[in-house]
Formats: sequence, structure tokens, C-alpha cells
Amino acid sequence: MTAGKHLIDHILELKSRKRALILCHNYQRLEIQEVSDEIGDSLELCMAAKGSEGYREIIFCGVDFMAESASVLNPDKKVLIPDRSAVCDMASMLSREQVVEAKSRHPDAAVVLYVNSLAEAKAEADVICTSANAAEIVSKVDEETVLFGPDRNLASWVDRQVAGKRIIPLPDDGCCYVHRMITTDHILEARRRHPDAELLVHPECDPEVVDLADYVVSTGGMVRRGRESDSDGFIIGTEANMVGTLARQFPDKRFYPLLPKALCRGMQAIDLEKVERSLVKDVYEVEVEPGIADRVRKVTERMLQMTG
Repeated sequence: MTAGKHLIDHILELKSRKRALILCHNYQRLEIQEVSDEIGDSLELCMAAKGSEGYREIIFCGVDFMAESASVLNPDKKVLIPDRSAVCDMASMLSREQVVEAKSRHPDAAVVLYVNSLAEAKAEADVICTSANAAEIVSKVDEETVLFGPDRNLASWVDRQVAGKRIIPLPDDGCCYVHRMITTDHILEARRRHPDAELLVHPECDPEVVDLADYVVSTGGMVRRGRESDSDGFIIGTEANMVGTLARQFPDKRFYPLLPKALCRGMQAIDLEKVERSLVKDVYEVEVEPGIADRVRKVTERMLQMTG
């Protein structure tokens, strides 16, 4: 196996020769970002996957549900994820059966599912959303009652932002274990260490953590805040590798992880060697059953139409 610059050069040569698009989530290692074509949050990568004309295949450096989304939006392309263990624990908390059962109990409710869910569950939704557009999407559905899953904390945040809706979390306690690690004690300590820094927190954090933030934003929102704010210091309340992503883009500003050990094992499963292997051996292909893919494509397209 090649290493260092030789490994990077080999990946760049392979992706050019194979006309492969490498998509990279903001939580990925910096080495992965260096060889990627697009870096962003779930919404930004969803849009990049949709606009991937001219490419033959997509290498998705993220977790399972993201690669599924890319496959759904590109049925004519091969979509690969470099490691099968790159999974989102939250997405596995909501099954298709749970959604169907909840719909039977609330037949007049809209079903809005967070993009952090598996394709079989999304196929039962009316529309999907990301953390960046969740409040906007919920505000635009006609129904007053909304089944929202799988993240309870994001459901709570949306409930605060949107008046006149009854938000029912689905399941009752779906969560991101990484964001659940962050507590108010971590905020108090970070404020003590960096009293002049802005505190940016992801809406998947617990409500009492969100209450102490200066801004509650998606990872894409954190990038925008880093660009637009006059502050030169930021405490980042999300997966800790986001600090490296921000520092890479804004080298003249300072970024501090709210909790350095808040790391997603699914995101960290991917490294350069696995990206190279994916390009060489065409592993591991992500496929969604056509009937499910058709339904997920419709609710994804509806989200994109309703955004902005």
C-alpha cells in the first residue's frame, strides 16, 4: 500500500481516470477532505450528489444513510462507501415498521423524517429534512400534527422554532450518542477558558445545552458563521473533527472543541487507504431496492423544492 503523498497522488489519479466524484462530510478527517471534490453538511452533499453530471461513480466519505441518499438520487451511477462499518447509530433507531405503526395511530399527521434515517424508513415519509432546513420544512407542511424522527432533540428544537404545530417525536428517545455526550458542565468550562469566543451548538444536542448557545446551527451553518462573524474565536459544540474542518477553511480564526472526545465512530471508520481501496476494487457498493428508491427520491426532491 502506498503512503503519504504517494497515496494522495494515487487517489487523485484514480478518481480522475475513473471519473469518480468524492463527497466528504464535514466530520471527516482532514486527510479525506484533501482528496475530496465537495465537503459539506447533509443538505449540501445531497445537492452535490444530485448535480453530479459527468461523473461515473460517487465515493461517499460519510455514513450509510448519506451514501443511500446519493444512490437514490443517482440511479445510473455506482455509489461506493469505503467502509461498511461507517454507519449512523441514530438512523438504525427508526425502522420502517415503527413509521407505519405511528402513521396508523396518527392518520392525519405529516411524516417528516430527518435525513439521518435509513431508506426503508424514508420511503414512508411525506418529506425529509436536514438539521439546516428542519424548521423550514415543518413550517411548510399543511398538517398541524407532525411525526418527526428519529432525533428527539432536533424535534424539540423544531418545536421551539415553529408555532402552531404539534411535533410528535418518533421514536420517543432517538438520539445521536455523540451530541448526547455534551453537557452544560462542558459549556461552563469552555466559557471559562474562552470567555470571548462564540458558542456554536448543533441542534442534536440536549435542550439544556442548546439553551446556553449563542447560535444553534447545522455544520453548514457553523461554516457560514465562521465566515460571516466578526469574532475570531469559536467554541464548537458538535462532533470534534468539525474544529479541523473550520480551521482549514478559516486559518486566521480560532476554533475550540466543546468536547474533544465527542467523536463519531462511523465517520472515523474511513481513512485514505480505504478510499484508495474503494477506487481500486469498487467497494463497497451501496444499493437501494428500486421500489424504495423511487419513493425516497420523491420525498427528497420535495425537500429540495421546499428549501429556500
